Amino acid sequence: MIRNKLKQSWAEGRATINGWLSIGNPFTAEIMAAQGYDSLTVDVQHGALDYSMLLPMLQAMRASGVVPMARVPWLEPGIIMKALDAGAYGIICPMVNTAEQAAEFVSYIRYPPHGQRSFGPTRANFSAGANYAAEANDEILGFAMVETAQAMANLEAIAATPGLDGIYVGPADLTFSLHQGRLAPGFDREEPEMIEALQAIVAACKKSGKIAALHCGTPDYATRAIAWGFDMTTVSGDSRLLAAAAQASVARFRELNGKPPTASPAVKPAY
Repeated sequence: MIRNKLKQSWAEGRATINGWLSIGNPFTAEIMAAQGYDSLTVDVQHGALDYSMLLPMLQAMRASGVVPMARVPWLEPGIIMKALDAGAYGIICPMVNTAEQAAEFVSYIRYPPHGQRSFGPTRANFSAGANYAAEANDEILGFAMVETAQAMANLEAIAATPGLDGIYVGPADLTFSLHQGRLAPGFDREEPEMIEALQAIVAACKKSGKIAALHCGTPDYATRAIAWGFDMTTVSGDSRLLAAAAQASVARFRELNGKPPTASPAVKPAY
């Protein structure tokens, strides 16, 4: 089986950069895969796509050698197993609030005797290389998303879950939940209490030997997060990057030609 390069990077003490795909299009995925990311995650939860688009997007990434992952819509065995059968090398599962849910998630991504994943790696048999059945348990990554006040209350127990590879932080939902909607959701939090929460997640991961991952809006914030101890950071995403590049191009054109912009500011999507 083709080795998971993320695991190798972390074993060597190197932090990794993950890209984010929310536009349901194989060509967009192929373009993003050619930009040098260590891994790319297809967002099946909030992205404008479903399983029928997930599979061709994973196919489009294959030539680049980037590690393909997927964020599933929920803690549900069917879509988790189908995403793995489609060739995902890692699963990010949202709204994992207890150690019991984390253990349930782990059981869906591991074959017996370590879990209850059903065998039928339709595409993975070809995309992941030989001996998939025997080696998948060692190569597939499972990230539980900590993004609620309940999850923070159960943080150490979640992080200690056997078979779980890491915790992925969704800062928008975490901020929303911890502050009961008083603070607007978003990335790159500067509130002292949110930075404290992020650092507490890192500490819990380090204590249990787990990978800590964070969704960021900018490379600058991602660099700060790595300094705090995060092992993987996602920096922005396809829709935001497209909007930002287009907006900058139009603004420069207006500047050079002496006309104020007429379009409304782009709506910033929440992941």
